[in-house]
Amino acid sequence: MKLRRALLLAAALSGCVAAQTPPTPAPAPPAAAAPRVPSGMQWLYGSGEGAASSVQAYNHFRDYVIRFAHNRPRQSVVLTPDSTLDNPTLRPCGNGPMAVVLDVDETVLQNLGYEYDEASRGLSYDQERWNRWERTGAGAVLPMPGAVQALRAIRNEGVKVIFNSNRMAANAAATQAAIEGAGLGPAVHGDTLYLQGDHGTGSAKDPRRAAIADRFCVIAMVGDQLGDFSDLFNARTLSVSDRRRYATAERIGNMWGFGWFLLPNPVYGPGLRGNFDDVFPADRRWSDPQGGND
Repeated sequence: MKLRRALLLAAALSGCVAAQTPPTPAPAPPAAAAPRVPSGMQWLYGSGEGAASSVQAYNHFRDYVIRFAHNRPRQSVVLTPDSTLDNPTLRPCGNGPMAVVLDVDETVLQNLGYEYDEASRGLSYDQERWNRWERTGAGAVLPMPGAVQALRAIRNEGVKVIFNSNRMAANAAATQAAIEGAGLGPAVHGDTLYLQGDHGTGSAKDPRRAAIADRFCVIAMVGDQLGDFSDLFNARTLSVSDRRRYATAERIGNMWGFGWFLLPNPVYGPGLRGNFDDVFPADRRWSDPQGGND
């Protein structure tokens, strides 16, 4: 009888222990894959090649400007208002002090914070989000490689550094903070910083370039889009092949590296256009004889 009671008690206690044993936890879900960085951003913001191309451009720009700082040219590098892409002509320099004109975004500033937000959330460009970035993103930028050193050397030669950007004039204080915080300043709105809304309407830069050229002998310009040199390149009637043809035609082609300095930007802008027919000439196509069956 005692043995039977002991066995029954042991069985009961065993059941209690079994009931209190926690269930085996379910396996954790796999970690979400990190968002893929767009290849253009990889190249421009992350690669040694992207950094080296920027330094190379700024070294050449610096040396060109210093040479003319001691040998004043007769012509500026700003096109006259009556210029066409078939017949581009340059404004005379006049007697004003010498200056250089640079775009801001992806020319002197890398917009790392904005592009991070876009890449990490898989977004495309949105004007209102960009406006918020202009107002609040001054601490999330870096200078383009080579820019700080080149601009310092140019200012030391007595040449004025002027920024001409399509950022909004309403956000001038924040843009000034971004430029100066990156070590690229000074940037003073209305003096060395020209913004959308200052002259003319919309995003056209030619009215601002004209206002700058009225005050200064502009001996060099730097940008990452053809429109940073002339609004003529932004005409909606121009096809992809037209823009390429005009950009490399003799008279304009001779400006690259000799007054006009273009930095590569594979992240955004009108340079990222073109279908197969635009990009691959019909007489320069090849198909693998094996039919791709490796």
